[in-house]
Amino acid sequence: MRLWLSGYRSYELGIFNEQDLKVKVIKAALKERLVAKLDQGLEWVITGPNLGVEQWGLEVVLELKKAYPDLKLALLEPYADFSSRWQEAKQVKLAQLRSEVDFFGLVSKKPYQGIRQLQNYQNFCLNHSDQALFVYDELYPGKLKFAYQASKKKANYPCELVTMDELQTFAANYQENYGSW
Repeated sequence: MRLWLSGYRSYELGIFNEQDLKVKVIKAALKERLVAKLDQGLEWVITGPNLGVEQWGLEVVLELKKAYPDLKLALLEPYADFSSRWQEAKQVKLAQLRSEVDFFGLVSKKPYQGIRQLQNYQNFCLNHSDQALFVYDELYPGKLKFAYQASKKKANYPCELVTMDELQTFAANYQENYGSW
């Protein structure tokens, strides 16, 4: 199974520091969902370079690969020079992640020219995956809204959501079972 993993950007969640407790909660929830998917035949995780859920997902999958060496990870960028306007530290982090994945590619080899490149990226991810896992809640729309709507329109394409309520419940259960984060 090939899984498209995406979700909110860090700023959409009010996260401006990687040490934020919310990052730990999201990563732990992603790990739990991905381990369950591995039991269902997960072979590839496909994700993007965005700051937030996508990069945290990359980190989680890279960690899981230690225990599940057959798991493969693809990082796709919608266009060339995707991170060129980011702070240098964030560009360095993305370059490091690129170097650790099993496959890296650009959907468009040209720098940003317009929304069509983002639509092509979305369509590419939809057409090269069997299902999606999105950290997304319809009550709190964000940039992922368009990808979520497109995934709902695709026939026989399961799209599993990790909602805000689920993250809240996950955090409470984790704390109850294991103590503090």
